[in-house]
Amino acid sequence: MAGEDGTERITGRLLVATPQIEEGIFHRSVILVLDHGEGGAQGVILNRPLEAEVDAVLPGWQELATHPDTVFHGGPVQTDSALGLVSVPGEGEAPLGIRRLFGGIGVLDLDAPPPLVAAELGGLRIFAGYAGWTAGQLEGEIRSGSWYVVDAEARDAFTDRPDDLWVRVLRRQRSELAFVATFPTDPSLN
Repeated sequence: MAGEDGTERITGRLLVATPQIEEGIFHRSVILVLDHGEGGAQGVILNRPLEAEVDAVLPGWQELATHPDTVFHGGPVQTDSALGLVSVPGEGEAPLGIRRLFGGIGVLDLDAPPPLVAAELGGLRIFAGYAGWTAGQLEGEIRSGSWYVVDAEARDAFTDRPDDLWVRVLRRQRSELAFVATFPTDPSLN
């Protein structure tokens, strides 16, 4: 869907790092785009679990977190803040304490008492920080070949196997992108 300025909006889709990104936080990353508009874009990296337990950062949320129930590195912006991404079954009005973003995905108010929202959640993942782009920056990175833009599946945001998400997302593509999944982590070893 295109916005008023004619650019395609990719909210709710995945950014999959191309082999062009050879190192750093975005190397082989899979990002769920939470918002994309004229002012820029924000998303979270879905495949960077950290060692930190959720309760160490947000007491009371550990038992509600989806496996692996650790904090995830959402991106390099505001890494000292937490974002709660949730799966909310059904459609329509979001439950109290949750702001629906698109489809069954929403953002949780982490100040809400866990028992208040527990029954409403189909999945919960806590992210430290997020990935962000200023106006036009993401579009430029896509044009330069840094990102593939592909459709997300419901299970991507709450996968219990984040370490191989990059490969699995690419393999399910019905195009030449499926072959990219076979690229070695270090191309010099090829």
